[in-house]
Amino acid sequence: MAASVLLLVTLSCLSISGNLVSGEKSFSIDYKNNCFLKDGKPFQYISGSIHYSRIPRYYWKDRLVKMYMTGLNAIQVYVPWNFHETVQGVHNFTGDRDLEHFLDLANQTGLLVILRPGPYICAEWEMGGLPAWLLKKPNIILRSADTDYVQAVSSWLAVLLPKMKPWLYINGGNIISVQVENEYGSYYACDYNYMRHLRTLFRFLLGEDTILFTTDGNTDKEMTCGSLEGLYATVDFGTDTNITEAFNRQRRFEPQGPLVNSEFYTGWLDHWGDQHAVVDAQKVSRVLGEMLTMGASVNMYMFEGGTNFGYWNGADHDNRFRSVVTSYDYDAPLSEAGDPTEKLLAIRDVIKQFREVPSGPMPPATPKFAYGFATLRKVGNVSSLLKTLSPLGPVQSQYPLTFEEMKQYYGYMLYQTTLPRDLSEPTPLISPLNGVHDRAYVSINGVFQGLLERDTVLVMNITGQQGDTVDILVENMGRVNFGTKINDYKGLLSNLILGKDVLTDWKIYPLDIDGAIAGGWPQSSPALEKEPSVGPAFYMGTLQPNGLAWDTFLKLSEWTKGQVWINGVNLGRYWPARGPQQTLYIPGPLLSTTLPNNIIVLELEGAPAHLRVLFMDRPQLNITAKKS
Repeated sequence: MAASVLLLVTLSCLSISGNLVSGEKSFSIDYKNNCFLKDGKPFQYISGSIHYSRIPRYYWKDRLVKMYMTGLNAIQVYVPWNFHETVQGVHNFTGDRDLEHFLDLANQTGLLVILRPGPYICAEWEMGGLPAWLLKKPNIILRSADTDYVQAVSSWLAVLLPKMKPWLYINGGNIISVQVENEYGSYYACDYNYMRHLRTLFRFLLGEDTILFTTDGNTDKEMTCGSLEGLYATVDFGTDTNITEAFNRQRRFEPQGPLVNSEFYTGWLDHWGDQHAVVDAQKVSRVLGEMLTMGASVNMYMFEGGTNFGYWNGADHDNRFRSVVTSYDYDAPLSEAGDPTEKLLAIRDVIKQFREVPSGPMPPATPKFAYGFATLRKVGNVSSLLKTLSPLGPVQSQYPLTFEEMKQYYGYMLYQTTLPRDLSEPTPLISPLNGVHDRAYVSINGVFQGLLERDTVLVMNITGQQGDTVDILVENMGRVNFGTKINDYKGLLSNLILGKDVLTDWKIYPLDIDGAIAGGWPQSSPALEKEPSVGPAFYMGTLQPNGLAWDTFLKLSEWTKGQVWINGVNLGRYWPARGPQQTLYIPGPLLSTTLPNNIIVLELEGAPAHLRVLFMDRPQLNITAKKS
């Protein structure tokens, strides 16, 4: 019965005729006939999510054209606040962060835009897009009417939304609707005052005629806490959901207006140690067809996932901390490298039944090249390079300070102290309050002893003499982006206990590794060592140019865990020992066709004797280490 009612909605919506003055651009909701109206005519969008922050600017146009050629008439775009305001008060909209250029390319391509400016976005992105500098206020309640939080949000939106206003469809641009917050109903705070404040702010900065909407998971609780009068309530769900039930739930919260699935999942994310997620293409295309038949507007999440370059990956924390892998391939219709897949072709065949798909061939996959092996040499242990990596020197503190207290929000910091007494027998080093966020690599007098890991390894044994140097390199593996634990402080959050002693008198070194590398460090020299070592160390080498700058994939066989830079660009984390991701995507434009390409690897645990890395012409994303 419900399905037949929904079908009637569709037919009534499609029978309206527009009565607008020709040439006047408008986009609105027709509550009487349960559909969107674009320039006065019924409109159903078929959209796909694409994240400009996960794709090099050079490839934006290529990906957008492929989406257009699949038959999409819209794209959905998140704006990560922390990508644009990494340092408080300093806004960056240039280069790979040039959002308006991205909107312009979409417009030129013929794609409308559903904008999701947050301020929180989830997206498996570091801290859900919220800047880590918010955590300088130790008791801040994120995503609530907390005064400090609301003040920061208001300042940011007063910068962002006026830039977006000229891009609204009703102002001659291509943005048809704007999401307020993101799946707010799944957050514990359920603070209507916060959502009301955002509604007021969005209305003031974007105008009264802009369609503002919310998106929430397919449960009554999520829809109750996430929806608000004056914001059009939409739902999200994947292939294993009863569609009629889900849209009936949307109807309970939004009795009239178009049916909308704002996130129809074409795939899923991977954490380190997971099996690689896949979602069947036939399932995706079948459920898509069913929703479109009902007249629903649908956005596919993701259409292209891209890559968590640098330190931008997020993490989940359900029963333990689980970091998201570097690849955000998502088993999406366009691969991490932007290549059309069988899933894309199946989706295009479905869309053809509902609207005219542009004629002409689908642009091909970008060319890939297997450049082969490169051999690296050791530059030095992290603890021997502190003058370069921490030029301002350490901060001295009786007890450990967090990344946030040190105002170093991403990457790595080194905590140094000395052994308070002789330890002839193995003595436990303990993080009793689970205060290592997220991984700590422990060395005594430069000799690697082992590691502590959040939620899983809280104790290890060490030996040594009184006065020996203790170096603890701590890695921030990405802040939690979903759920109650997004106040995710990094570093040593509480004291470490050695036997019966509390370790004190720390020297804390903020490490500006990316700054050093951007400044041309390290220089190659014949003095570099050919032997690997255990523990955190840097290695470097070159990939000789061959006249091509094609996409490639870097495989680090038998390396353990770390970070890679190519020509100064931080590609992200590798962890083949845990999997499932085995290769890092290298966009061709990063490579030089004429000069040696610099490879720098920070290996945190242990490099292989061969010190080789391999450049391949295809990815490997699905090999998970056997549980020991």
